[in-house]
Amino acid sequence: MSLVLLSTSPRVAPGLLSAAAWDALRSAGSVYVADEAHPQVAPLRAAGIEVGVAPAPPTSSSGDVVWLLPPGVDGAGFPGVPVVVGSSDLPGARLLDLVAVMDRLRSPGGCPWDAEQTHRSLATYLLEETYETLEAIESGDDDDLREELGDLLLQVVFHARLAQERPSEPWGIDEVAAGIASKLVRRHPHVFAGVEATSASDVGERWERLKREEKNRTSAVDGVPLAQPALSLAAKLVHRVEKAGVPVSLPSALGREPESAEDVGDALFALAAAARERGIDPEQALRDSARRYIAAVKAAEAAAAE
Repeated sequence: MSLVLLSTSPRVAPGLLSAAAWDALRSAGSVYVADEAHPQVAPLRAAGIEVGVAPAPPTSSSGDVVWLLPPGVDGAGFPGVPVVVGSSDLPGARLLDLVAVMDRLRSPGGCPWDAEQTHRSLATYLLEETYETLEAIESGDDDDLREELGDLLLQVVFHARLAQERPSEPWGIDEVAAGIASKLVRRHPHVFAGVEATSASDVGERWERLKREEKNRTSAVDGVPLAQPALSLAAKLVHRVEKAGVPVSLPSALGREPESAEDVGDALFALAAAARERGIDPEQALRDSARRYIAAVKAAEAAAAE
């Protein structure tokens, strides 16, 4: 006899198997599995394939034997034995694991802390994780970035789960994903609808126009989030107004020491506008300056300690 291992993904519906898997199953002399609860047992039997249960693959048989590996197991425990891939994860399949973990945490018998959270109580963590993700990007540490993106993704899944539990008009992670996927298709007609785009600038302008039309916005500054950091807010406002061609004068930089909060505000706004004109992100520029300052402080402290 010859033994063939059949691997399957726990994230693919039972019975959805590759053609190679069905060929191997139908041509085998016998099919075995270690656990009757294996998710593939019921659909295989429904398809007319007899599945036996044994603690280990048989050592003798009248024909070829197919052994169903536990879901998610790749066959590394059987060196030299051929493996037929019955089903494998599609890109993004691991997101299902995260949704399942969140379901466990929020369900009865889960985590008391997670069970108490609300959209408002989680808001501070959403902001904190965003800043930690930015920190990872700036540090250039790929491992940190992967971890922080996971923490940020958790916030999205958590908020979606809270919305799913609402007694009226609930929605969940599927609606969130469907909404952004639909938006990306609508906002990229040059990719999905045969519209031409000659440059990235064309794409950006079309995006803003479609966004205004979809949301029925009448002002160039409608929809700019006022809660964002002030320098980012100023740069975004200047960008929007420039794109719309609204003839509004910008505050001018002071040629003297600022004497009031209004002077300081106007000077900062003028700097943000100047940075925008030169293609510089003023928020990032200020953060980089802060990093240089931190390095200088630490260097001075080290010199003093010596």
